[in-house]
Amino acid sequence: MTIGSAGEHTWRYRMWQHLCTAYGGPFTLVGPREALHDPSADAPTSYAYADPDFPRAHLAGWGEGWHHMTPLIGDAVRSCRPDVLLVSLGLIDLGFYTNAEQTAGNVRAFVAEARAARPRVRIAVMPVIRNIRVEADTSFADQVARFNELLGKTVADLDAPRSPLLLVPPPRSYDFHTDTYDGTHPNETGEHKIAAAFAEALWQEWELGGPYGAA
Repeated sequence: MTIGSAGEHTWRYRMWQHLCTAYGGPFTLVGPREALHDPSADAPTSYAYADPDFPRAHLAGWGEGWHHMTPLIGDAVRSCRPDVLLVSLGLIDLGFYTNAEQTAGNVRAFVAEARAARPRVRIAVMPVIRNIRVEADTSFADQVARFNELLGKTVADLDAPRSPLLLVPPPRSYDFHTDTYDGTHPNETGEHKIAAAFAEALWQEWELGGPYGAA
């Protein structure tokens, strides 16, 4: 949902557009990766962005979640020196790797690793966005609801003045029937709604950027 697939803009691009309008000054996206997922190769080997003219660095992977990113985040933060982490993870974890409690444990480890690498880093975390599987798999739907509950408690527990954590409200009116192209991955409207959720939270809680779409 964050890395995007060949030919897409991605919500990262929508966020960059928003920040360009809101700031008009120096900022950039950082991360050790730049590629999109290439469906034909089933690998992150594509650079065919719908609009490649933006700082497209990121740390995201097709089929990667907290389970995969927790061992990587420390080195990524040390090398790329981000001031703010925008994190949207968990759907793949709950679907294939870890239950709600284990996933929440990985959130704690992720935050600890990021702070060890950059003690004043800010972290904005989005709850798991429901996808089409919740309609057919009630146990999965229950795990998503349980994890989002635990995530809220975890963010509250770990929030600190020196390195604040922010729980981002889920995208307004997001509907996987209309805001994705396959029940999971965002289409254009979904990209805008995810970017808007992050942007509004950063503006309202930390006074970073501005209202989404104000221009």
